[in-house]
Amino acid sequence: MEQAHIKLVDRLYKELLSGSLGIFAGAGFSQGAGYVNWKELLRPIAVDLDLDVDEETDLVALAQYHFTKHGENRNRLNHQLVEAFSKDAEPTENHRILARLPIATYWTTNYDRLIEKSLKDAHKVVDVKYCLDHLPITKYRRDAVVFKMHGDVEHPNDAVLTRDDYERYHLEMAPFIDALKGDLISKTLLFIGFSFTDPNLDYILSRVRVLYEKNRKQSECILRRVHRGNGESQERFEYRKRKQEFFERELVRYGLIVTHVNEYEEITDILRALESRYRRQSVFISGAAYDYGPFTAQEGELFVFELAKDLSRRDKRILSGFGLGVGSAVVAGVIEATVKAGQALNDDRLVVRPFPQAGPGEMALDELWSAYRADMLKRAGTAIFVFGDKLIDGEVVPSSGMREEFNLALKNGVFPIPVGRTGAMAKELWNEVIKRIDDGKMKVSPEIRELFEQLGDDARTLDEIRISILKLVALI
Repeated sequence: MEQAHIKLVDRLYKELLSGSLGIFAGAGFSQGAGYVNWKELLRPIAVDLDLDVDEETDLVALAQYHFTKHGENRNRLNHQLVEAFSKDAEPTENHRILARLPIATYWTTNYDRLIEKSLKDAHKVVDVKYCLDHLPITKYRRDAVVFKMHGDVEHPNDAVLTRDDYERYHLEMAPFIDALKGDLISKTLLFIGFSFTDPNLDYILSRVRVLYEKNRKQSECILRRVHRGNGESQERFEYRKRKQEFFERELVRYGLIVTHVNEYEEITDILRALESRYRRQSVFISGAAYDYGPFTAQEGELFVFELAKDLSRRDKRILSGFGLGVGSAVVAGVIEATVKAGQALNDDRLVVRPFPQAGPGEMALDELWSAYRADMLKRAGTAIFVFGDKLIDGEVVPSSGMREEFNLALKNGVFPIPVGRTGAMAKELWNEVIKRIDDGKMKVSPEIRELFEQLGDDARTLDEIRISILKLVALI
């Protein structure tokens, strides 16, 4: 990843943790799902006007020409919008990543419903606003609000399409501008899916600059570098490069920090890095202990208690399924760390999900447990595995649930830390991780490799093991 991309992830991560990150999505954000950009949306309109859309630079004017030609009847424009954006489409990976992150504010000029669909798929309550009547009403317990400032595909007659619509926008839709004004004061918006030819961007940024010329918070913008097209002359290519450079200076003037990508796929890499970094703040502690192996129950519980407390003191969010002989110590450790720090005990500090012990519904109990585990592992960036045994028919056996959680961790890109010193299933998983490292399937630094070895060293005390875990978590 380029250094500029790493710096962008750093800035976005800080805003994400503070709850100040919002998204402003343009047409390019939906193109990956198969929807058209503005030029393709208006291509049939241009044909109807006997014009070539590829020769036009002011596409808003093109829509206005059609509206005027047909006696200010926008039926054909509405039909084109509905036809273009009503087809079924699935959110892209970029949509899904952002939906999983704790981002509460979305702005978009798009008419489609991909943003709200991705948020609903992530089991979030979405408050969508695309007309003035929506603004004073707040959906109960919403997780995110989506401002569709140019309208919605299901209401094409109210969509912002023509020059008339844009010219009247500051009067008829002034509350939307006021809402955007508030978010630009209090949040950092990531402009994504815009290009320097997007006809909407000039309208948006001009409003922003007028409102915040001398006192504005900086936002972020990702742009694709100009590439030389097949058969394009060097002179034409250099011209487009100069034009983009001038345009980017305008973005700086508008208070945007520009980060370049060579290909659109790099945007996904940036968002994945942001999600990975955020998830690494959440540590899932997997464990169950009927028999604490070489340790007494008191020693084992104290080890888990001190580990959870130390992780919480380092501002890690702890996730637990409240396993036998482990869960109570995890909760107690986090509570003590939180109380001593004078902080509030909430979902940012601890998430406890005890496994249901009965399944009276349609799903079998093992199916419920698997779904439960999958949900918890999707929230974590690191998973620590300790002990791992249970009593079956009077015999102590390795925990199959821990094995499933380990497999889910690998599947979901969660960094696994089995503590082999605690024995049982954790020892088995520790051996597998060491083998994965040796086989090159899991690439780590020599320092991390050494720390992993320490976690399985039977000569080490539990206090020494705990220190090695904390070092590992800090390094990754």
